[in-house]
Amino acid sequence: MKSGLTWTSFWIYLVHANCRPKLLGAFISFAANTMASIRYIRPAARRTLQARACATCGTASSQRDFSVFNRPPPNYEGHVPLTKIERAGLAIGSGVMSLINPYRHDLIAALGEATATPYFIYRLRDAMLADPTGRRILRDRPRISSATLSMARLRALPAGTVGRAYVDWLDREGVTPDTRSAVRYIDDEECAYVMQRYRECHDFFHAVTGLPIVKEGEVALKAFEFANTLLPMTGLSMLAVTTMKKQERSRFWSIYLPWAVRNGLRSKEVINVYWEEQLERSVDDLRAELGIEQPPDLRAIRAREKAERKRLAKQTA
Repeated sequence: MKSGLTWTSFWIYLVHANCRPKLLGAFISFAANTMASIRYIRPAARRTLQARACATCGTASSQRDFSVFNRPPPNYEGHVPLTKIERAGLAIGSGVMSLINPYRHDLIAALGEATATPYFIYRLRDAMLADPTGRRILRDRPRISSATLSMARLRALPAGTVGRAYVDWLDREGVTPDTRSAVRYIDDEECAYVMQRYRECHDFFHAVTGLPIVKEGEVALKAFEFANTLLPMTGLSMLAVTTMKKQERSRFWSIYLPWAVRNGLRSKEVINVYWEEQLERSVDDLRAELGIEQPPDLRAIRAREKAERKRLAKQTA
C-alpha cells in the first residue's frame, strides 16, 4: 500500500471496490496510522466520503444525527438505534469487558455490531451481492438453529460429511446452535441479517477447521475470520492472546496465526457458503473448494503436551 494513500481514498477503495486487502499486514499498518493521518483530510473530502458511505448503506435515515431525546423508530424487530457517542461507548465497554471475560458471548456480539458500521458490514453485504450463492442467501434469509436443522438427521449422516462433522463438533464441545444473540445495533436491516448469518455460521467454521472452543482455538478462528471477513471484532478478539499461557501464546504465533492469515486471505469468502445445502457433502471436498487447509489438531497437541509434562514430572519425582 502506498504511503501517500489517504483515509478517504482508502475507505472508498475498501467499500466500493468490494475486495479484501491482499496483504493483512498492510491493513493493520494502515489502521495503526489512522489517527496520525486523519487531521490532513479536507472537510470537503470528509463530506464526499460521508455521502458515498450513506449511498452504500442504502438507508439515509439511519445515517442522520439524532440524540437520546429524539431517537428514531427501529428499522426492524429488536433494533436499537444508537447515537455516535452511544456506539463508541458500547464498543469500548464491550471490548474491555470481553477481554476480561472472553466467554461473555453477549459482549463479543455487542462489540461486533458496534464496530461493524459504518463500513465493514456493508463490504461484507456487497461481497454477498456480488456472489450468486450470496445473493440467494440474502433472498432466502435462512436461519441456523435446532428448529431449522434436525440434529437427529445430522447424526445419521455418514462420517466425513459436513453435517456429521458439524453435529459431532457440537456434541464434542457441548454447545448448541441456539446460543447466538439476535442483532440489535446495526441500523440497516439487510446488513443486520448479514451479521446474524455470520454469527450463526460461526460453528460451521469451527466444524470445518476442527478448532475447539477453548480460548486458543477461538482466537485462532477469529484470526482466520478477520483475514476472510475484515470484521473489526474478529481482529480485536486476537488481543485475547495476551491472556494466554506462555505455551499457548507460542503455539498461536508459530502455528495457528500463520495458518489463519494464509487460509483466511486465500480462501473464498465463507459468508457465501449456503451451509444448509452442503450437509451431505464431503467435508474434505468442501474444504478443497473453499481453499481451506485443516490446521493441526489443537486438542491432540494439548493432550500430547499434557502427557509429556506428566511423564517428566514422574521422572523428577
